[in-house]
Amino acid sequence: MARAVTGEKHCTVNPLKMSQSIGAALAFMGVENAMPLLHGSQGCTSFGLVLFVRHFREAIPMQTTAMSEVATVLGGFDNVEQALINIADRAKPALIGICTTGISEIKGDDLHGFVKTIRSAHPELDPIALVDASTPDFEGAFQDGWAAAVTRMIEELVEVPLMQKRPTRRINVLPGCHITPGDIDELRDIFDAFSLDPIFLPDLSGSLDGHIPDEFSPTTLGGISVAQIRKMGSALYTIAIGEQMHGAAITLEYRTGVPYKLFDRLTGLAVNDELMEFLSSVSGVPVPRKYRRQRSQLIDAMLDGHFYFGGKRVAIAAEPDLLCAMAHWLHEMGCEIQAAVTTTQSPALEKIPVEEVVLGDLEDFELRASGADLLVTHSHGRQASERLGIPLFRAGLPVFDRLGAGHQLSVGYRGTRNLIFEVGNLFIANAHEPTPTTWMPANEMTQPLVSIQTH
Repeated sequence: MARAVTGEKHCTVNPLKMSQSIGAALAFMGVENAMPLLHGSQGCTSFGLVLFVRHFREAIPMQTTAMSEVATVLGGFDNVEQALINIADRAKPALIGICTTGISEIKGDDLHGFVKTIRSAHPELDPIALVDASTPDFEGAFQDGWAAAVTRMIEELVEVPLMQKRPTRRINVLPGCHITPGDIDELRDIFDAFSLDPIFLPDLSGSLDGHIPDEFSPTTLGGISVAQIRKMGSALYTIAIGEQMHGAAITLEYRTGVPYKLFDRLTGLAVNDELMEFLSSVSGVPVPRKYRRQRSQLIDAMLDGHFYFGGKRVAIAAEPDLLCAMAHWLHEMGCEIQAAVTTTQSPALEKIPVEEVVLGDLEDFELRASGADLLVTHSHGRQASERLGIPLFRAGLPVFDRLGAGHQLSVGYRGTRNLIFEVGNLFIANAHEPTPTTWMPANEMTQPLVSIQTH
């Protein structure tokens, strides 16, 4: 069992984590025709906006209440009211997701009370779903904000079913923030193969999958609709992916009675066997031949790759659920996890195959990664990779110096197989070819290679 330890530094050097606020904003972007609104200064929103634009390379809808120094002292009610009215008038969204920031949280603004008062005073806001989430950026991290936003959408929008009879094919899926749009597409194909009807909350595969819209939209381009969210209480089952979604799954079950199944990861052979077995039992459909073949392909890839993975030392820095998925998969492939650095507390940390997990920054990561064979983190780890001379596998968010980050695939048999090839090729590319000198035992290194005798 891993032990979580916190660094003793008094400042953060080269930050690893991102704030709860933008984690919640990204979750709201998984809803169709939505507009995330950060209740804070303009800088809080602009930094998050730039981060998402660089990662997804798409137009990102985000707004701010633009708190000034005076508004911060006196309270932000007027700013929230004006922002909601302006967004409703100009963008006409189906949902506005309002996220607090450090400024509004320290001031003590009652955002939930603000929203109630504003809605009662402005009937023109009635057609719009307003969901507020407490996401202070001085505590927690990105996945905490994502989880808070999903939980609040369930609390505010999901309707309690009047009848206990449920459709036999509808499945709720709550993906964690480490699940990419490409992963969601893969999971949707898997559910469809079992004749199940999956509803993803949030669904970034509809809004941030890189498609070209027919016309400009000031809000999100796709995703789960508000109407679909309201009907999640009539599903047969809920599948939560990642420990961060555990609380949201519990909330949904408490509110509607829909039972849930938690998968802490879907990267690896055994966990996908468990997923296939579960889907088969729920749907009554045998595992399709397509996935039996993909499983065979994954096993073959594991056999091909273990020569290059075995004994390699890997250092990982990521959000807890992504760290858990990558660490377990690499450990199963024969790697040693030399260092594990994360951003926030999570029950998932106890399961990671390493003695200790450090809650720290990329400086802590770099100090512990010396001598490793591979680094795994997002693009801000590229400087550490250069200084240490160790190859970097980019995972998580942001990845802004490579194309296709939103389509990176790591779930299912096929995603796990792809990871083996991508990481295995990094090991191969950076392998040191043996020379005549390295072939010899150490005690013979000083002897000449050829002894020439003269007569």
